[in-house]
Amino acid sequence: MIPRIKHIEPRENFTLHIIFDDGRSVIYDVKDDIDTIPSYHNLLTEQGLFKNVQLDESRTCVFWSDDIDLPSDILYEYGTPC
Repeated sequence: MIPRIKHIEPRENFTLHIIFDDGRSVIYDVKDDIDTIPSYHNLLTEQGLFKNVQLDESRTCVFWSDDIDLPSDILYEYGTPC
């Protein structure tokens, strides 16, 4: 089953606080993705882009642009429980 996101909040230092429908709450650090995926570098260079994170209609993906997105299963699995 693909985890669905209930709430997402951008935080300091390129981290996301995510709450899933099942109640799991995690912090996901996007800095590793920024360092390894070239298109994610725009999150550093375009002022305000990171804070404009959006949730898709299915609630299974967060995105900033057509080239920058993260599926909910990755966030669920690799986020640090909080």
